[in-house]
Amino acid sequence: MFDPARYDGRMPYRRCGDSGLLLPEISLGFWHNFGHVDDFEEARRIMRRAFDRGVTHFDLANNYGPPPGSAEENVGRILVEDFASHRDELVITTKAGHDMWSGPYGQAGSRKHLLASLDQSLKRLRQNYVDIFYSHCPDPNTRLEETMSALATAVHSGRALYVGLSKYPLKRLKKAVKILKDMGIRCLIYQPPYSILNRWPETEGILDYLLEEGIGCVVFSPLAQGMLTPKYVAGIPEGSRAARSEGFLQAEQVVAQQEKIRALGDLAAAHGTPLNHLAIQWSLRSPAVTSSIIGARTVAQLDDSLDALRSPMPDEGLLAAIDAIAPCVKKKHAED
Repeated sequence: MFDPARYDGRMPYRRCGDSGLLLPEISLGFWHNFGHVDDFEEARRIMRRAFDRGVTHFDLANNYGPPPGSAEENVGRILVEDFASHRDELVITTKAGHDMWSGPYGQAGSRKHLLASLDQSLKRLRQNYVDIFYSHCPDPNTRLEETMSALATAVHSGRALYVGLSKYPLKRLKKAVKILKDMGIRCLIYQPPYSILNRWPETEGILDYLLEEGIGCVVFSPLAQGMLTPKYVAGIPEGSRAARSEGFLQAEQVVAQQEKIRALGDLAAAHGTPLNHLAIQWSLRSPAVTSSIIGARTVAQLDDSLDALRSPMPDEGLLAAIDAIAPCVKKKHAED
């Protein structure tokens, strides 16, 4: 049913921090393209093809779609129909914290929201547990002890094997990790946006901290929502994500980065590599990074992203040239 040679070495795996868990260098995310508005059969083909190529990590959240929840419903159906005998070969993750349902309990960092959301996610996914459950975003109005206690309960109740944090700023991340540790729960992994055009985890010192603590890091949007592909080098093409009024990527974002995008495109071309391949390999260059999450609308797009691993890792000269176009200026942090 699946390729028996899927673990023949084509997909490298990295240890998640200093844990015992290995993740593929490229993971498959379901933020876009797997909702009820999308082609279900193509979603099935994408998941199957990813697994055949050694992708064992499927990343979700409660609100992925559209509509919210539909990505989990579709993935759940595919898991039951196609992957039931392979569950122990997969790392399935989900998250809670962003707006999901109406009323006072449909978002944020309370125990009420996080544990109710996890139960809903498990029903949609048709699973008894997820491998990793994340607090999807920090909630400044809820004590960290409450949010972290919900993550601890998820593990103690068997609904999650590990827990992670996403998009927490450094100071709050450090406090959250300590609270979890005091509760007897280790933060396995951290998930930030990270790309050549968004070096926030570097500028904030987060990657250095994760490396010191032995916490894994799986980054999302390594292609900056498509800006780091040949698609936007010459502007905003008709029908592209940035050309539509809905969605997260807006035309003004592309325009603001256009000079850098063109320069990076020229640099990639001069080195004989596609811009998107360069961007994915760049996102994996740090020893702090375990895996890079990509999205895919078609099997061909998936294959193209996975083929980035066949491109060489950028050398020091190329990295210096990238830094000259999109520099990283690290901030100095006072002791907490």
